[in-house]
Amino acid sequence: MGSITRSITLGRVAGVVIGLLMIVVGVLWTAQGLGWVEGSSMSGSGTWAVLGPLVAGLGLGLVISIVQRARQQRLASELDRERYGQR
Repeated sequence: MGSITRSITLGRVAGVVIGLLMIVVGVLWTAQGLGWVEGSSMSGSGTWAVLGPLVAGLGLGLVISIVQRARQQRLASELDRERYGQR
């Protein structure tokens, strides 16, 4: 298979999905904390206006780190093939 299919694993997919869910939840919590989304006990609470961006930022960091690691491993595989022939 190609190098792209080698770099996609179940763990990476799960990590990216979890990271994206963290971003969505963080944005929702931020919106509720700032009072942009009404109808919840979280609406207008400063706690959620602080926790939301933290969760979203952690989710973004998770996604970036997974994608970056996959790219680095793919490049390392390509260098190995160039140096040592097709594996």
